[in-house]
Amino acid sequence: MFESAEIGHAVDDDAYKAAVPALREALLEAQYELKQQGRFPVIVLINGIEGAGKGETVKLLSEWMDPRLIEVRTFDEQTDEELARPPIWRYWRQLPAKGRMGVFFGNWYSQMIQGRVHGDFKDAVLDQAINQAERLEQMLCDEGALIFKFWFHLSKKQMKHRLKSLKDDPLHSWRISPLDWQQSKTYDRFVRFGERVLRRSSREYAPWHVIEGQDSNYRSLAVGNILLEGLQARLNAPQRPVEQAVPPLGKSLDQRTVLDALDLSLSLEKADYQRQLIEEQARLATLLRHKHMRRHALVAVFEGNDAAGKGGAIRRVAAALDPRQYHIIPVAAPTEEERAQPYLWRFWRHIPARRQFTIFDRSWYGRVLVERVEGFCEPADWLRAYSEINDFEEQLTEAGVVVVKFWLAIDEQTQLERFKEREETPFKRYKITEDDWRNRKKWGQYREAVGDMVDRTSTEIAPWTLIEANDKRWARVKVLRTINDALERAFKE
Repeated sequence: MFESAEIGHAVDDDAYKAAVPALREALLEAQYELKQQGRFPVIVLINGIEGAGKGETVKLLSEWMDPRLIEVRTFDEQTDEELARPPIWRYWRQLPAKGRMGVFFGNWYSQMIQGRVHGDFKDAVLDQAINQAERLEQMLCDEGALIFKFWFHLSKKQMKHRLKSLKDDPLHSWRISPLDWQQSKTYDRFVRFGERVLRRSSREYAPWHVIEGQDSNYRSLAVGNILLEGLQARLNAPQRPVEQAVPPLGKSLDQRTVLDALDLSLSLEKADYQRQLIEEQARLATLLRHKHMRRHALVAVFEGNDAAGKGGAIRRVAAALDPRQYHIIPVAAPTEEERAQPYLWRFWRHIPARRQFTIFDRSWYGRVLVERVEGFCEPADWLRAYSEINDFEEQLTEAGVVVVKFWLAIDEQTQLERFKEREETPFKRYKITEDDWRNRKKWGQYREAVGDMVDRTSTEIAPWTLIEANDKRWARVKVLRTINDALERAFKE
């Protein structure tokens, strides 16, 4: 894959000077149009051979374009904060917003190639990492991102010549870094595994561009023109893509869903409730202080019908704990900042570190529930969200995060009674809104969406727990017991 990047591409100085002014002007115009439209972000991944001009090219692009709209990120050794979370977390939190450009050095490809070169893992693990990167990029592109992937290349002979020239030049020998010397010794392995990565991860939505780095004029113009062509093509494309025809999921022939299998008559007497509640709260407090929590974090997702008692259940969970141990994230309509990012971004940013507990009051499942039912996104968007959510939760569990997910279910009559009670009770009136009454009219649509959600996202690693919530006491105890059981299972693995 690197043959064409080892043939000595070059552009003479006169041709370079003649081409730069028009290229700079066009890049600036495209950059300002990107900002004005604010429709998508641009992500530029920088990889390749040390000394092939990666840093110099990005520095030059920052001079040609407006650096205020370019975020250059370097991912070196992981910090303690990053080590305490899933590996991909460090990249998610640095994604550029719509209308901006992010340049990533030391990105997910750098980490996987270096790890394989130094024998930290075998090809099977490398291939798994490549697949994860593909899924991430597919999701980002589906969310509108424009991704450029550059591999800056030098032949082995060119690399050795560069190192020798710099070593013999007392004025420029400082430019040789320890990484340059290291890579000169592992060049063959680095290129071999780099080729494997490029071959398996170059896709139509995010292709690789291999740039010969020997001649600075050539590489600068090559990168600049690729960026310009890609930007102009996206900026001139229709603002809304052609609507995709998506096949229906299909409906249950007898109209039954998993919710119909629940026994909503289950309940607890007050005395039993108080005893079991205290027992489960004490159990949770003990488990979260257990030494095994050094390897784990805990995420609890609360979804359910309006007035199903999510808030009350969350309060009983929190009551068992030191406030420093947990965070509660109430999820409402996305803010302007959140709308400028992929929809999972606002959840990734709240993923807890090890030994911590995050409670999501509503969650990423809004995409396949309220956004689906209310038409806030296209069918193609919420249909692909099932697999994106499963990938997200798999990454969490692989990093030691224990994920528990609750759907609190009540029947229509119970909801009506609770709505009326809220209206009639002064200190509860704030809980009832016009949206609640409007959503009630779509009870059947939400019920169907919940059935699909459970069928498609209740996995072995992150199963749904359906809570019979007509009786609040029963629901609160079952929530606590489920969390405790999940932690104990994780500690035994």
